[in-house]
Amino acid sequence: MTFTVEVLLKGAKDVVADVLQHDAVDQRNLTDDDVRELLRLTILQFDRVNNPDANERKVSLLGLSWIVTKLDKGVAIAIEIPSGAVVAGPFEADAGKLTQAITRVLTNQPDSKGQIH
Repeated sequence: MTFTVEVLLKGAKDVVADVLQHDAVDQRNLTDDDVRELLRLTILQFDRVNNPDANERKVSLLGLSWIVTKLDKGVAIAIEIPSGAVVAGPFEADAGKLTQAITRVLTNQPDSKGQIH
């Protein structure tokens, strides 16, 4: 599946949008592993925009401020980060189920020292 990630850095006037790919088969029934990967890809894209010259780093999903929001066609995941905000979607998923999956994924994170988020 493809989805759009829009990044707005603090102090920037323009949103940077890119289309990303993930191998999830069924957007309506995303697994926790699918959701973890969508979050990872989204945070990595934010980091690429925020730090274009940095090497790709590992991602920590700890301490995120996020919400699943309904759109005209599906839902999006919006994440606020101290240095900006990022929105990923749309996904053809149930908002409640996606919210529950994100909650599970973020609750079950290993120690992640040295990782970006």
